Amino acid sequence: MAKVKSKWVCQNCGYESAGYLGKCPECSSWGSFVEESQQVSENTAMLANDIKPSLITDIQVGKEIRVSTNISEFDRILGGGLVQGSIVLIAGDPGIGKSTILLQTSGGLASQGKKILYVSAEESAGQLKLRADRLGIVNENLYIYPQTNLECVKAQIEELQPDFVVIDSIQAIYSRTVTSSAGSVSQIRECCNILMQIAKTKNITVLVIGHVTKDGNIAGPKVLEHMVDTVISFEGDKYKSYRMLRSMKNRFGNTSEVGIFEMSANGLKEVVNPNQLFLNERSQENIPGTAIIVTNEGTRPLLVEIQALVGATPYPSPRRVANGVDFSRLLQILAVLEKRVGLNLSKQDVYVNVMGGIDVDEPSADLGIALAIATCARDVVVDSQTVIIGEIGLSGEIHPVNNLEKRLNEAAMTGFKKAIIPYANKDITNPKIKTVPVKRLIDAISACISPQQE
Repeated sequence: MAKVKSKWVCQNCGYESAGYLGKCPECSSWGSFVEESQQVSENTAMLANDIKPSLITDIQVGKEIRVSTNISEFDRILGGGLVQGSIVLIAGDPGIGKSTILLQTSGGLASQGKKILYVSAEESAGQLKLRADRLGIVNENLYIYPQTNLECVKAQIEELQPDFVVIDSIQAIYSRTVTSSAGSVSQIRECCNILMQIAKTKNITVLVIGHVTKDGNIAGPKVLEHMVDTVISFEGDKYKSYRMLRSMKNRFGNTSEVGIFEMSANGLKEVVNPNQLFLNERSQENIPGTAIIVTNEGTRPLLVEIQALVGATPYPSPRRVANGVDFSRLLQILAVLEKRVGLNLSKQDVYVNVMGGIDVDEPSADLGIALAIATCARDVVVDSQTVIIGEIGLSGEIHPVNNLEKRLNEAAMTGFKKAIIPYANKDITNPKIKTVPVKRLIDAISACISPQQE
């Protein structure tokens, strides 16, 4: 006989306790514990397993280990395509386009003769058919299965023997072996574990859609991200039409890789030239407080415009506002400008914004942010045909950056004529763009400001 045992589980991090706790000792969240029950068998027998260890030299890898999705931007962040037998987690805000991108991917795979099982736990078959008609997806290799029970899904996988399985979404799927409701930590962990076993033992690629919390983190326990092979974050500004797929974890490729799409009535379309997307609204006039930087998103260089606004404050404490850049990094840059350059900002409000809604976390954007603030404070301009690349140290020195050759090539292809770079990277040049190496922040400001403006 199996006895029922209850436990209290934090719905944010998965921490388990024998009794109720008001505050989780793991993630410090309040009121997140929910009682869950599980059946524990007194006589648990080990399952038979006929898999034996193999020498690494005897393991044969097929030539078609990767399968293209027919979407080049998606293949980019996957490292060249979907790996057979892998499990991929795609997470993002509601309505961002997770179901759309996976339905388009399913259509592309089905057109190659692959058999797809699309498990819809949140929409009916008729609703998915409407979206498929809008996207122009009609293929006999694509099976739609509206089901929330994992045991039924497993039975259909045994019967159909598909090449790819799409789960939309993991929070709506439940297993009968766990008595808690769908979406709980125990259900998500158990369902993901079963799907992982199916993927590895049957060599079936599983794509899973996951929800995010109000803080933007993937819903469910953190162990969910460790169990899957690839974690992809679907980002985008609700006021913009473009969407960004970012690889957060990839066992088969580079991390922090980015794919850019544009949402249209006919689905997600790939953006061939993302720099044109981010710079199309840029004014060609020289305006104080603007600078163009070249940031790296994975292996792709992107040109982004940084805008700064500096003005006198009527309040005792000046405001510091950062949109798209790290706030602590902005405070560090302001401290360097005051100490090493002599720019008094103690009674000035400072606003920094990254155009296009993209987030820039790379240190190579430091010099562009500092020059945008300095030029706005002194009411001078940076040439619109100049790009800024460099990391700032606490003593005001400019540190070298990686992949400078790719950055310069991208800037030259976009039409820029001049680049301010770190002095340590002075040996890296490009015949199509003039480079100005600088050692210190004050030298970079002097290189940007012409004698007529001083």
